[in-house]
Amino acid sequence: MLLNRGDFKKLVAEGFDRIPGKFKNKIKNVALVVEDWPSRELLTSQGLGDNETLLGFYYGIPSTARGADYGVGPTLPDTITIFQGPTEEEAGGDPERVREIVKETIWHEYAHYFGIDDHGIEKLPRKF
Repeated sequence: MLLNRGDFKKLVAEGFDRIPGKFKNKIKNVALVVEDWPSRELLTSQGLGDNETLLGFYYGIPSTARGADYGVGPTLPDTITIFQGPTEEEAGGDPERVREIVKETIWHEYAHYFGIDDHGIEKLPRKF
């Protein structure tokens, strides 16, 4: 790995901090975690082949699909996982590019939390 886990987690925290406040203030019950690589099961479940991977993954119930009963009783958090290995691989060993990819991936995955699909994400502004 290019970065040790602690340094990579700092980039993830920095990426989250860059989400505009008007969105960040609406994020509820989401755990942001780091893993080395996506599992084969996850890749298969997403229809990805042997030469494809994920930089991040949102798992949960988008905020737009949560009903009135959401959160009544114990509710496990949604998760956003950022994958360090594929991110560093995509960056080609450039630490500054790792920072940019992490920031973009976090924005992408939180957009899924807000109920935006991949097509809609492509239309979102990239500056934040």
